Amino acid sequence: MAKPLDSKTLIGHIRQVLDDKKAENIVVLNLKKVSESLDYFVIATGNSTPHLEALERAVREGLLDKGVRASRVEGPSPRWILLDYGEVLVHLMSPEARAYYDLEGFWADAEALPG
Repeated sequence: MAKPLDSKTLIGHIRQVLDDKKAENIVVLNLKKVSESLDYFVIATGNSTPHLEALERAVREGLLDKGVRASRVEGPSPRWILLDYGEVLVHLMSPEARAYYDLEGFWADAEALPG
């Protein structure tokens, strides 16, 4: 049985897959100091519904290759897809949804991890 990936390694794999698939504005927030129940958000923008779907598929397949499966997926929708990897939640959003929900603004006290 494969050893589970630690959060930082998992985030690194997610970032790489998203970057390879041309996701825009990839941001990772460390929420540990500002939330009792959340650890990390990875937020990325897809420029169309097919792009969001391709990002979702790439993340799921890329992590499945590492032996990691999402415990939950919300969506797909044309605006926002959420992939739950336990300590790491991946938010794939349209530009409009990202601007409207402004997760980075809502969690402004969280530490943004360098890419």
